[in-house]
Amino acid sequence: MKNLRELYRYTFTYKWHAIMTIVFNLLFVVFNLISFILFIPFLKLIFDEGADTIPLEKPVYTGGFENFLFYCQDYYNYFMQQMVAKSASDALLFVCVTVFIAFLLKNISRYIAIWHQSQLRMSVVRDVRDALFKKAMKLPLSYYSDARKGDLMSRMNNDVGQIELGVVAILELFFREPLAIIMHISVLIYWSPTLTYFSFILLPISAFVISRIGKSLKRTSAKEKKEISLLLSNLEEALSGIRIIKAFNGQLQMIRNFMHVNLSHQRYATRSFRKGDLSSPLNETIGAGVMLCLAWFGGKMILESNSLLSGQEFIAFIVVFSQLLRPIQGVANSVTFINKSSVSQDRINDILDADEKIGEVENPTELGELKNAIEYRNVSFKYGEEWVLKNINFQVPKGQKIALVGESGSGKSTIADLLPRFYDTVEGDILFDGVDIRTAGLKNLRDHIGIVSQESILFNDTVANNIAFGMENATQEEIENAAKIANAHKFICELEDGYNTNIGERGNKLSGGQKQRISIARAILKNPNILILDEATSALDTESEVMVQEALEKLMNNRTSLVIAHRLSTIRNADNILVLSKGEIIETGRHDELMEKQGTYYRLCTMQGILS
Repeated sequence: MKNLRELYRYTFTYKWHAIMTIVFNLLFVVFNLISFILFIPFLKLIFDEGADTIPLEKPVYTGGFENFLFYCQDYYNYFMQQMVAKSASDALLFVCVTVFIAFLLKNISRYIAIWHQSQLRMSVVRDVRDALFKKAMKLPLSYYSDARKGDLMSRMNNDVGQIELGVVAILELFFREPLAIIMHISVLIYWSPTLTYFSFILLPISAFVISRIGKSLKRTSAKEKKEISLLLSNLEEALSGIRIIKAFNGQLQMIRNFMHVNLSHQRYATRSFRKGDLSSPLNETIGAGVMLCLAWFGGKMILESNSLLSGQEFIAFIVVFSQLLRPIQGVANSVTFINKSSVSQDRINDILDADEKIGEVENPTELGELKNAIEYRNVSFKYGEEWVLKNINFQVPKGQKIALVGESGSGKSTIADLLPRFYDTVEGDILFDGVDIRTAGLKNLRDHIGIVSQESILFNDTVANNIAFGMENATQEEIENAAKIANAHKFICELEDGYNTNIGERGNKLSGGQKQRISIARAILKNPNILILDEATSALDTESEVMVQEALEKLMNNRTSLVIAHRLSTIRNADNILVLSKGEIIETGRHDELMEKQGTYYRLCTMQGILS
């Protein structure tokens, strides 16, 4: 029921298009019914049966809605009698023209309904995707350590597509098909209550069978959605790691893995399609059975001459009843789509309702430029149940360069990630000039911080736009000045289109050193007063490292810096070095002081050939 309410809310976000869809769908139903009813008086006259029931005098309208309907019927019968009396062929032509006009109006109404419906359904798709993407941008990094990117892509594509179908289905299920059923049944009861009531005994069989299929379909659809997420995740992982796959001749292994997941998805998708498509032929078969039962029962009534229903009316009854099966089948299809969209809605809500954990606070404290120091006070942090940091205490005074070293998994990157609040501390506080950073606005805090990471994160855009990322008002002159400081201007000018060169997905058209210098230029342009350098030179060759290190020195000049380094030669001039092991600070001091102690830092340096 909750999912149904959400679908309803999505649908009527755009009231004008929803109302227009409903109105013209109703007109479609009315003109569809009229197109069949218009034949009946002519059939009576053409067979000279029931002519005595057609008014010989022009009917008079006596007022009231019910009388108006009878007046319209009597007037049409009277009009047809006059035409047939003059020329049966002219009457036939008139009926054909009026039926054609009814069909034309029916299809015009249907097209206008579809026109508004198209705008409605795609607007809903756009809004849901926007909401998902906005949420994805707000979710903490911890969410992505557990979730697969392919799963998120699947929900934004396949599941949102099911929501689109659900929006259409809900309009038809509640606002078109019920009226169509009511109108058709009303006409049938008017012609023959006995025959109509007999049909009511048979129709619930169809409803029962379809409801059983719907429940089974929902279970299968949920499994199929899970499998398509795994498939997309497998695909994304393989394409991202194609270089390693080829280098280690792992193509066959990856192909086998993909084919296994693809086969599993194919099986569930096939079951889902089979069950979904079963409702239509099954409903049609049951409907045919119902019609044959009606033909037998009604024909028996007429042959035994115990019915007021004429042969022509009986034929019209069967034709209109066959049209009744269409909205009933439409209800069945709409229920099928809603069952599928319900599964997709649950998967979308899993993301939309996910705890952001790190959110904005009410009335945030405004952080100005750093004046004194960043302080980590009694900070502890854990992923799940495992403590990664334990009682961390240190300060980063303004303008100083603090280095973090230690073996992999010692907690260096986690300390850095806590400062811009990619995660929040489990215990303890991080203070910005004495102000707890959790009381500040996220944008305000991150405006003060620039990050250059080990992996250069660039986007499929121009060089200029990558340097100016997040800074919409940056001028070309400012971009070029930042690139010059980062030792990037020269190679950028040598590119095909200079600063307007598209660097490809993840900047793959550039070398590692070039990508890193673009990242440094981006940080320079931001002009933050706090820098986080996360192993910024560890993946570079010697020549590139020299150029990048020179750019980094320019970047760190007069800025407060937190540096994570594997290459210890790059931090010899740090104002303070923190040595971590298993989430704890075990040594602190300058390079010379730590070398004299001949402890863990000394051991790490000698392993890298640094002896003094």
